[in-house]
Amino acid sequence: MYSVLLRLLLCFVCLLMNMQMVFSQSPTGKTLKELLRLAEENYPLLKSKAWDVKAAEKAIVTSKNSLIPSLDASYQVNYATYNNITGMAYPQFLVPISGPPSPANNYNGVFGSATSLLLNWQPVTFGQRGSQVDFSKAGVQYAKADAGNEIFQHKIRVINAYLDIITAIELEKVYDENIARTAATLSVARGLVISGIKPGVDTALLKAEMSRAKVELLNSRKYKEQTIITLSGLLATDSLPAVTDTSYFTRLPVAYLPADTVTNPLLSLYNSNIELSKARKKVLGKTMLPTLGMWGTAYARGSGIDYSGNVKSTDGLAFQRYNYGVGLQLSIPILQFAKVRSQVQQQDMLIQSNEERLNEVTLQVRKQNELADTTLGTALAISKETPLYYESAGFSYKAMQSRYQSGLANFADLVQAQYALVKAAADNKTAYMAVWKALLYKAAVNGDLNLFLNQVN
Repeated sequence: MYSVLLRLLLCFVCLLMNMQMVFSQSPTGKTLKELLRLAEENYPLLKSKAWDVKAAEKAIVTSKNSLIPSLDASYQVNYATYNNITGMAYPQFLVPISGPPSPANNYNGVFGSATSLLLNWQPVTFGQRGSQVDFSKAGVQYAKADAGNEIFQHKIRVINAYLDIITAIELEKVYDENIARTAATLSVARGLVISGIKPGVDTALLKAEMSRAKVELLNSRKYKEQTIITLSGLLATDSLPAVTDTSYFTRLPVAYLPADTVTNPLLSLYNSNIELSKARKKVLGKTMLPTLGMWGTAYARGSGIDYSGNVKSTDGLAFQRYNYGVGLQLSIPILQFAKVRSQVQQQDMLIQSNEERLNEVTLQVRKQNELADTTLGTALAISKETPLYYESAGFSYKAMQSRYQSGLANFADLVQAQYALVKAAADNKTAYMAVWKALLYKAAVNGDLNLFLNQVN
């Protein structure tokens, strides 16, 4: 009866443990793809780039709105002296005085008033408006390319930090197991010392090893906390979801299809910068062309001096004359080419400079692609060897542990085997992760995150 109850109790305990393992391994937080989406929505720099794109799109509307005529209404009242002469004067730095010439200086002030409605419209700009619109469109493409490159690079950083976290968690388990292993060996050593099989110094040496193992565990926990802080900063959040994905250490990515390096967003950014420079050159060239403007006005004028020159100061507060006018104005910048020519030549040089920078980036991407292939191939080859190394180190440690407990091996041999086991366990974890990071590097160079994400559960 008691054996049956004991078996039922054991089954119940096992069931609870299995349920706990299932829940602990289930994604209590967000998946990697959800973290990437969260980073894109939260990170301030990425939101800033999104606003840059919207601002650039508004610049297109602004350029097109230059076709809308300006219509200005004004009203003024003034009190000024009655002195005037006929003739011509350069208008800058002078306030014009209207009316016929006065016979002599008269410093008495009189009121005057005026109101006007002025329409100014430039329906024909001989390509200047169109070139400005094209320049604004090129600015939009540049802003989008800049935002796309920044988003892509940020996602790479998020994935890299995510991989660092799960690596730190696994390494913490390795050093935690090492403490448990050292504690068990210390317990055995105490028994051997009491029985006289081993010298008492072994207990002291094992206590020192226990302290060293604790220091390694604390360092691994510090590294884990640092990686968590890094990822939370990239996500712009203080509540980082739990990360418990161990699948990266149980399997390796399958064969991948190489992507075209032309999709690298950095290349798109440099290409759009060249197009922006060409559009700016087009705008400069169009400034040498004439513009055709249309104007129309209706205005009224009041003066405190009548047509015979008599001063009636307060009469200037009311309007006495009403006028209108319309006209066309063709403006030709005759000497503009002298100033613009050097600016166009300067822009040509900047375009050539940007093209050479694009050539440099293209060369770097091509070489980085070759380096990524080499790194990935080497990482895959190493990952096939480290499990064998880890298995051999575990077997060697167990054998050395048995020999030590039997009095056939000394403390130095046992510690050396334990060192090898810890290193092999850590190397096995990092070797698996090195393959995933090499694949991430390959995806970063090719500009295609799906190269990596399609391999993730």
